[in-house]
Amino acid sequence: MKTLKFPTSHKTQIMDISKEISEAVITSGIKDGICVVFTPHTTSSIFMFENQDPALRRDLLNALNRVAPSDIEYLHTGNNAAAHLKSSRMGNSISIPVVNAKPILGQWQGIFFGEFDGPRQMREVMIKVIAG
Repeated sequence: MKTLKFPTSHKTQIMDISKEISEAVITSGIKDGICVVFTPHTTSSIFMFENQDPALRRDLLNALNRVAPSDIEYLHTGNNAAAHLKSSRMGNSISIPVVNAKPILGQWQGIFFGEFDGPRQMREVMIKVIAG
């Protein structure tokens, strides 16, 4: 298991972590199997998304803000209910096929980390490559 640790710099942001995942797959030494990517935080997420147009990432954040706006009152006692709701919509893990020591992604796909309660000094993403 490899763990990525990094800070985030904005209240909400989407970070492309495809390169880091590919490197973890290569260094695992496993040629064929599955790569599981997971974040243990309840206000962040891991997901596949279109990787060519950065404006689409802003569109996604805007859409999530319409689904779970941060400027309304929630029953949650903390002030980050919207972040929890956004994270639950996006999910906290993905599984990717590995073939010839490479994660198999579609032409326009990337692997992304979503921050919904930042900025944070440290976030974690865990990567496990399983032989198959």
